[in-house]
Amino acid sequence: MLKQKPCSARMETAEIFCEILKGEKSMVKLLKHLKKSAGWIAVIVALLFLQAYCDLSLPGYTSDIINVGIQQGGIEDAVAKKLRNSTMEKLMLFMDEEEIQTVKEHYILEGDLWKQEGHFSKEEHEQLNEIFTRPMMIALFFSVESDEMASLREKLQLSEEEDLLEAFAKMPKEALEGFLSEMEKKLETMPDSMASQSAVAFVKAEYEAQGVDMGRLQNSYLMSTGLRMLGMALVIMLASVGGVYLSSRVAAVFGRDLRKMVYEKVMAFSSQEFDSFSTASLITRSTNDVQQVQMLMTMVFRIVLYAPIMGIGGVMKVLNTNTSMAWIIGVAVAAIMVVVAVLFTIAMPRFKRLQTLIDKLNLVTREILTGLSVIRAFSRESYEEERFEEANRKLMRTNLFVNRCMTFMMPTMMLIMNGISVLIIYKGARSISDGAMQVGDLMAFIQYTMQIIMSFLMITMMSIMIPRASVSGNRISEILDTEVMVKDAPETKTAKKEKAGVVEFRNVSFSYPDAEENVLSDITFTAEKGKTTAIIGSTGSGKSTLVNLIPRFFDVTKGEILVDGIDVRELSQKELRDKIGYVPQKGVLFSGTIATNLRYGKEDASEEEIRKAARIAQALDFIEEKEEKFNSAIAQGGTNVSGGQKQRLSIARAIVKNPEIYIFDDSFSALDYKTDVVLRKALEEETGEAARIIVAQRISTILHADQILVLDEGRIAGIGTHKELLENCEVYKQIALSQLSEEELNGGREDA
Repeated sequence: MLKQKPCSARMETAEIFCEILKGEKSMVKLLKHLKKSAGWIAVIVALLFLQAYCDLSLPGYTSDIINVGIQQGGIEDAVAKKLRNSTMEKLMLFMDEEEIQTVKEHYILEGDLWKQEGHFSKEEHEQLNEIFTRPMMIALFFSVESDEMASLREKLQLSEEEDLLEAFAKMPKEALEGFLSEMEKKLETMPDSMASQSAVAFVKAEYEAQGVDMGRLQNSYLMSTGLRMLGMALVIMLASVGGVYLSSRVAAVFGRDLRKMVYEKVMAFSSQEFDSFSTASLITRSTNDVQQVQMLMTMVFRIVLYAPIMGIGGVMKVLNTNTSMAWIIGVAVAAIMVVVAVLFTIAMPRFKRLQTLIDKLNLVTREILTGLSVIRAFSRESYEEERFEEANRKLMRTNLFVNRCMTFMMPTMMLIMNGISVLIIYKGARSISDGAMQVGDLMAFIQYTMQIIMSFLMITMMSIMIPRASVSGNRISEILDTEVMVKDAPETKTAKKEKAGVVEFRNVSFSYPDAEENVLSDITFTAEKGKTTAIIGSTGSGKSTLVNLIPRFFDVTKGEILVDGIDVRELSQKELRDKIGYVPQKGVLFSGTIATNLRYGKEDASEEEIRKAARIAQALDFIEEKEEKFNSAIAQGGTNVSGGQKQRLSIARAIVKNPEIYIFDDSFSALDYKTDVVLRKALEEETGEAARIIVAQRISTILHADQILVLDEGRIAGIGTHKELLENCEVYKQIALSQLSEEELNGGREDA
């Protein structure tokens, strides 16, 4: 047994990942419905790129403030805004002809100063910086007194008062070039950062010689850079707010559309599809599941799209800052991936089990609340409490495990981030000590690295949310992908007016999906307009199923049903159902008022019409007794009226519609005998032109029907009037004798 556990655990994990993959495919299918929001999504992506650009720019500005603003006194590089003529002449000693020409193209001599002419492009600025850096570094090198300089003066036979640079200017060109080649060999070993800092130091000394206020120059640079950073921060805020607003809007519209699609699909379901989903499940799928997907969409636009942009942008910035430490990023990403892999392996199966346990707890709770009276009647409170507690305890344990995993993940990620920071500082400090890196570059590198790690962390968090939402997406797709069995024909026909109100069954058979036997077999009869056709039979004989075939709640398996001379499958469902006034076995009322319920099938019905319908249905008396009469409130499901009142209101609702065909599916069962008789008599008088099909359990309800259909195990056992069936149908006679005495039957026979 011990050897089998790891195998079963691996199988369980594999099954869960398969389900997650299936759910993600469903999510991809659902995302196709975002097409109408494509424009807004493009705006969101643009805002994300703008925000990422600003976020990735801030570390660069931080580096500039430290390197340029603080360490270099506000001097960015070797490209000085103005140089004295004497200084320019010295620098040109160490330039070739092409470089000198380039400098003269960008600087103009005004008096004793060379000033920048016009505005330089980025490429031109970089070119000039490269041209000036080497000469300035050499000039600075010769301007500092040292043992090497003293040795050089002695070699050139110069006194301490004579300027080395002026001596170079008087040297023959060949001698100067030879001397410079030796100097360049020494300078090539210097790091680039040291060369640029030497050039900046030369420019700083030049500005001081010109009398430039260096404090003011430094403050000006710090202020301008700081304002740019504030501007970037403002743009980040606006882009973030705009992105969140638009993401929420797009996700809300997406959720609305999903709910609408689910609702419309469910409304198109036949009873066959409803049997595949419970009512509670359909409600949950159209509310909670859609909400889960909607929340995921909001996070997708803000994190799933943003994290890769930041991650890739951060890597590019890091490579531009210092490639020698890029391997540290690889170490960080590898460590994060290990944590994610462990988390997926351990926690993901529990995430799946969590959803199952929530469903189980809801099931137990619903069962207990629904059957509370039965539980109390059988004194089973303690048993049900233990059953609830067991489901609740399992959910708590799984929740604790999942939360512990999440609690463990965040400190681990912080440990990785802090460890990487220490590693960067250690490696960067050595580079700074060697002159290969500046302090500002180190700080920028740390910030870029943290941005990359946070991007992976955000993706990790989303990788946990996505599987949970994908389950909801799969449940929604199950509804949307369900094929509706009852649907309109590609080309529908129009009913024949000369056969209005006639219902005809021709050799109809029906079986439920996956059932081995037919519920109905070879049913043939005609319900004429202006006449009453009654259907009776033992429990389970198929009476309700038969009448449910007329409005196409199901489609026949064999044969055909004609309404107004046309097969119901060739009529549009709307036209067919507009001809029918259907009263179900269990009366259904909707929240609102009595008037709104009676007008449900005919919204423009007048007060007189609903009053007349209520009188026919024997509902007027109890309506008039209410304080607000027809404006009296009806609670959800009609819970504030009795069963008999609910049935009478349901009958009145069908009468208001004034249809061609009435179907009463055992709709008189909650009425007393007197009300039953009066109601049926009023129906015959007021609905004389309509066909009336009545399903009944009581013989007294159908004694005077024009035609009685007797069903026995899904087949017609007899058809005729009450008198004819008593003589010719043994099944009907047995049903009649079980309900009425011989005298009552004979009386009914004589009346018939």
